[in-house]
Amino acid sequence: MRNQRSFASDNNAGVHPDILGAIQSANDGHVVAYGDDSYTAAAVAKFREHFGEEVDVYFVFGGTGANVLGLKSLTSPYHAVVCAETAHINVDECGAPENYAGCKLLTLPAPDGKINAGQIEPLLHAVGIEHHAQPKVISVSQSTEMGTVYGPREIKELTDFAHRHGLLLHMDGARLANAAAHLGVSLRDITSEAGVDVLSFGGTKNGMMYGEAVVFFDGSLSRDFKFIRKQGMQLSSKMRFIAAQFTALLSDDLWRRNAAHANRMAMLLADAVSEIPRIRLTQKVESNAVFATLPREFVPVIQREYFFYVWNETASEVRWMTSFDTTEDDIRSFVELLKKVAGSGV
Repeated sequence: MRNQRSFASDNNAGVHPDILGAIQSANDGHVVAYGDDSYTAAAVAKFREHFGEEVDVYFVFGGTGANVLGLKSLTSPYHAVVCAETAHINVDECGAPENYAGCKLLTLPAPDGKINAGQIEPLLHAVGIEHHAQPKVISVSQSTEMGTVYGPREIKELTDFAHRHGLLLHMDGARLANAAAHLGVSLRDITSEAGVDVLSFGGTKNGMMYGEAVVFFDGSLSRDFKFIRKQGMQLSSKMRFIAAQFTALLSDDLWRRNAAHANRMAMLLADAVSEIPRIRLTQKVESNAVFATLPREFVPVIQREYFFYVWNETASEVRWMTSFDTTEDDIRSFVELLKKVAGSGV
């Protein structure tokens, strides 16, 4: 089987050697199951080092589980979650938030993946009216599904707005590390310090084998989460293997090094692509995603060699993702193919 690197998703990448080593080190003897072990305690301590001493942390298997259970802990079925129409919870979770949390999603246009308080304010006219789902949570993605990044001030403006109106802010941080690396800030600068209430923190897209974390910055919000996690089928019996990965990821700046490398590879690709005729970048490159339009006849030809997704079929817009293990040679080879296809006219 050909294992050529693709540009479809950072989910397609392998596992960082340091994280594989952490899993191997944890595979020693017996420990108490379900998180009552020293590996989990060490990982939680790492989270508190990065996000604040008061955070509550719960490990789960995947990103959809983290998002959906995090939102369920904040809402009742008559509540609504406000998000970008491109949000992962709206597009790529198969209706799980509605099915499991029971709440309604209120989506807003977001050509660059970002939403703002001005868009949300009109939705608050429904507050208190029994005929309408009640807005309760604003959910943002960091970085966004379009590869763009909210700065600390933008996040603070949203959290201040939310809290003034009795709302909470949830952050889908599947690629939070990429955002922090782009901004040159700490993880807490764009979460706890910016007023975020609940965070889904991603590991899988940044070098882990599997595992995400739900991080609560207000302990009153996490009071029943251990029951929500169990009922939601996200409680791992062998928790130490998720925990050990997070300890490795959050040690010695591995999270930042992995994310910064992926971001650099995306910028290298974007710079090269911008010089190719008939290929046009459509979004700012602020993380590890490159969006571009190209003649639709180019797509199947390129996909014979490299797997990637068409983001918008109508516009012939594609998404190319880089990861912690993307190399400059990978970029060069891919760009050479793009130039060849563009030059041939297909």
